[in-house]
Parts: sequence; structure tokens; C-alpha cells
Amino acid sequence: MLKSEGDEESSHLTKPLQSKRFRPSQVKEIIKKVLTDRLTGHEYHPENTPSTCREISDEIRNLMKDLDYDRYKYNVQVVMGESKGQGLHFSFKALWDWNIDGFAQESFYNDSLFAVAVVFGTYYYS
Repeated sequence: MLKSEGDEESSHLTKPLQSKRFRPSQVKEIIKKVLTDRLTGHEYHPENTPSTCREISDEIRNLMKDLDYDRYKYNVQVVMGESKGQGLHFSFKALWDWNIDGFAQESFYNDSLFAVAVVFGTYYYS
């Protein structure tokens, strides 16, 4: 099967075009909008938290597809908890190319709960 000229170019890219790079500022806007829309006025209920986190993760991931970052894979993590004045620390380790891969995070707080969402965008080399 013959490849078109456009297919040939895209199949041998070793890094994304500048216009198709992961842009944390755009991703932060998506995360903030989803968290605000979904959690404003929401009260913490431990029995609903797993499904709420999953729904928020799915919504963020689906909106990421609209950004059309070619050949990026997304990992979306959402953590929610009851707001009682406590702190939260979490970290991650990954194989990472700081020149191409990226991440964005955003937080939401109200009197009842806190939520932190992080999106990792890693470029898929072929």
C-alpha cells in the first residue's frame, strides 16, 4: 500500500510540530472549567466520590481530544476528599521528555470538599 505525502511525513516525526505541542495553559482552562462546572455547590459524599472522580476524568480526557494534539497520550488523574483543613501531598515519577511532554494541574475547593486534577500529556514516538 502506498502512503500519501502527508502520511509519510507524519509517520516519521520525532517530535510534534510547534502548533501541535501540549500547551499547559490550554489544558488548565479545561480542567478548571470541568471542576468548577461539576463541583460548584457539590457536597462531599464518600460513597459518590469514586464515580464522580471517574466522570470528571472522562470529561477532561474527552475535551482534551478537541485540542487535537497529534500523537499525545493522556493520563488524567483526579483526587477528591473531604475538606477538613488538612493538607495533601502527592507526587509522580515517569519517563519524561521535558522538551515535548507536559502536564497541567488545577484545584477546586469549597466548604465541603477539595479536588485536584492533573493531566499528563506524553508524546508517542513510533
